[in-house]
Amino acid sequence: MGLALYRKYRPSKLGDLIGQETNIKILKDAARQDRLGQAYLFYGPRGTGKTSTARLIAKLANCEKRHTDQKFRELGEPCNECRVCKEIEANASLGVIEIDAASNRGIDEIRNLKEDIQMAPAGTMRKVYIIDEVHMMTPAAFNALLKTLEEPPRHAMFILATTEYEKLPATIVSRTQRFLFKKLPKTKILEKLKKIAKLEKISIDDDALELVAAAADGSVRDGESLLEQLSSLATTINLQTAEHITGRTGMKTVDALAELILRRDLKSALAYVARLSEEGVNIVQLVRDLIHYMRKVVTLNLSPDVEQVFQTELTGEEVKRLVALAKLTEPARDLKNIHALILAYAEMRYSPFASVPLEIALIEHLNAP
Repeated sequence: MGLALYRKYRPSKLGDLIGQETNIKILKDAARQDRLGQAYLFYGPRGTGKTSTARLIAKLANCEKRHTDQKFRELGEPCNECRVCKEIEANASLGVIEIDAASNRGIDEIRNLKEDIQMAPAGTMRKVYIIDEVHMMTPAAFNALLKTLEEPPRHAMFILATTEYEKLPATIVSRTQRFLFKKLPKTKILEKLKKIAKLEKISIDDDALELVAAAADGSVRDGESLLEQLSSLATTINLQTAEHITGRTGMKTVDALAELILRRDLKSALAYVARLSEEGVNIVQLVRDLIHYMRKVVTLNLSPDVEQVFQTELTGEEVKRLVALAKLTEPARDLKNIHALILAYAEMRYSPFASVPLEIALIEHLNAP
């Protein structure tokens, strides 16, 4: 059985991480100066590279070539060639201990950790403890960890990772170096998915690949998993297949409906919704995407400078379409339209007639004088 795509194409050096440039620079500089810390906290949405970065730091702390070759150390990267790097890459290193706090969250587990940490590492220079989903630990477990986290043995390093930073006690947070991992823009995810599709010889249309990148919602791992799912179900992946599997509609579909709303073309908008519903499109998800799209259009009308921000998130063609639609916008009117769509979305999530709240919202607001 082959490796999952997200594991096969996991970053093997800091330079391979995408969308986290500030974090990469800080960590590389620390590695060059041999000033890696003893306690890190990585927080942010799922699939943004927290655990991958933790493993890379474990490599940096233990890479044999970095400790013997001063010139190579200046790169601030692991060699991925020495024995230790290969063991960590294969999840076979005794010096890197990964703990899932969701299932090992109690005080007994932390007591075991405190006993284990006193023993010198076997086969590595430093012991690295990666505690994933650390926010799941119990208050008693956090209290037991405090002193060890503040003054760990010289051979030990802690890397805590969480998707819910606000649940962590301030006493834990204050004892770590904190790094925020942000959601990745669609363009960055799309770039990586294109490379993977080419290497794996996956036949997928550009529109379908863009939909997968959008459906990933800022998570590289989710995008890679969706691409793998699609490739296992179809030899050639087109937009229709991608829409069916992901439950999302392509940007062109959302764009077309947004234009009809902005032009106040009620008759065509209702016909379009009816056709999409007949085709089995997920109308609830469509409205969610439409709200986000209309928000971008209105924002661009009110503040043209925001186009620079959108250029980092969207493709060039999508930005052009937003600029064109922004010229059709009347902010006071279209803000009411967005509010109506939000109310419709709230209703249709629990309604057996998914398209009805949307149709009512369109009739009430596109018919208004």
